[in-house]
Amino acid sequence: MEKSGELWRKVYTFVTEFKDLCTHMRFLGNIEAKIDAKGRVFLPAVFRKTLQTAGEESLVLRKDVFQQCLTLYPQSVWNEQMDMLRDNLNRWNKQHQELFRQFVSDVELVTLDGNGRFLIPKRYLAMAGISREVKFIGMGDTMEVWSAEATSKPFVEPEEFGRQLEEIMKTERMKD
Repeated sequence: MEKSGELWRKVYTFVTEFKDLCTHMRFLGNIEAKIDAKGRVFLPAVFRKTLQTAGEESLVLRKDVFQQCLTLYPQSVWNEQMDMLRDNLNRWNKQHQELFRQFVSDVELVTLDGNGRFLIPKRYLAMAGISREVKFIGMGDTMEVWSAEATSKPFVEPEEFGRQLEEIMKTERMKD
C-alpha cells in the first residue's frame, strides 16, 4: 500500500499535467487591426477563441525585451515566466533585484471589454512606435503587437532565414 504522501504526489502530478494539457495555448499567424481614437483595438477573434478555450480571462501587456513591439501574455503564461525568472535570480543580489523589478514593474493588466477590445495606453503606443494600424503576430504562447509599418519587410531575409533554420535544425538533430 502507498503512503499518503506518495499518493498525493501522484495526484498533484496528474492534475498539473492535465491542466497543462488542457490550457496549452498556441497563437499563430498575423492579423492586421486598427486602433481607434481612444487607443482601443480589437483582439483578433482567433486569438480570443484560443484564450477562451484555455479559460484565460486576462492578459499582461509589456514592451518586448528585444524588439520595438508589445507583448501580450495570457495571465498564466506571464505567471510562469515571472516564476521562471524569479527562480533564476537571487533575492539578495542587488543587480538581480533591479533586473526583476525592471521586468515586472512596467506591465499593464489588460481585460477585454464586451466587444473584445482592449486599451493600449499612450506610453506603450509610443514605446512601440505604433500610430493607427497594428499587426498582431502569434508567437506560440504569447502575442506580439507591432506597428504595421514595422512589419512591411521580412524580419529576416529569406535566404538568411533558410540558412539559420537549417543550422538550428542540424544542431537540434544532433542532440537527438
